[in-house]
Amino acid sequence: MNRMSEDQVKENLPEEIIEETGEEPTESVDNVPQEERIEPAEDVSHEESIESDIPESIDEEDADEVQETPPEETLLLPRDTLLSAGIHIGTRMKTLDMEPFIYRVRPDGLFVLDVKKTDDRIRTIAKFLSRYEHAKVAVAATRLYAHEPVKMFCKLTGATPIIGRFIPGQLSNPQYQNRIDPEVIVVSDPRADAQAVKEASDVGIPIVALCSTDNEFAGVDIVIPTNNKGRRALAVIFWLLTRQVLRERGEIGPDKDPSVGIEEFEAKVTRDDEEDT
Repeated sequence: MNRMSEDQVKENLPEEIIEETGEEPTESVDNVPQEERIEPAEDVSHEESIESDIPESIDEEDADEVQETPPEETLLLPRDTLLSAGIHIGTRMKTLDMEPFIYRVRPDGLFVLDVKKTDDRIRTIAKFLSRYEHAKVAVAATRLYAHEPVKMFCKLTGATPIIGRFIPGQLSNPQYQNRIDPEVIVVSDPRADAQAVKEASDVGIPIVALCSTDNEFAGVDIVIPTNNKGRRALAVIFWLLTRQVLRERGEIGPDKDPSVGIEEFEAKVTRDDEEDT
């Protein structure tokens, strides 16, 4: 595959992202000193302890307290549905990159994402992905909870799944027999899928990433701010992205849903599976 120049990558990015930044369409902040990027709300020993404290969902009473949505505002799903899935629940850490997407910090130290901004990005990125030939969209999922959502997204949209460990050279090594040649890639977590991000950046294709409050944008072109660790949250995000891509292509009506429900996108993981990861 001929490597795309930086200008060519920028030309393929959605105008909405370009207009939002006013300058470069990429959301990389490579010039920010590393030690200034992370702002912990409280001391946490390691990433696993952070993730273990992230709730899968919240009850309706908490949802009402977290974010108020004006009655006239239309979201892709009812606000209570989005909040109960926990798509807005971040970690106890935030980066400067993610700060514009953060709504507030909870008393327990978890940063909360702005659901409206997540909704807007899903719409924008669905339009962006719908421009590409189906199989030229690749989706990487290293995290266990992202496996099933990505499989279902790819099954319904025709995208190319990259499930589990990303094999080095899968994008960048012309000699690798299982090499794939996408024109855009979506990653479920730029930290967990760091090898995919690196190789996609090396070959010059746009990178879409699901980012939580603790993610940085280095190498990433467009983000969907969301809880990228929760089982239900990932199912809802990929279901919505599937629906919007199919609608943008005209494969389903503007008020229709995919033939598969959100439950089918949710990871079916046993305790043994979790312990093996």
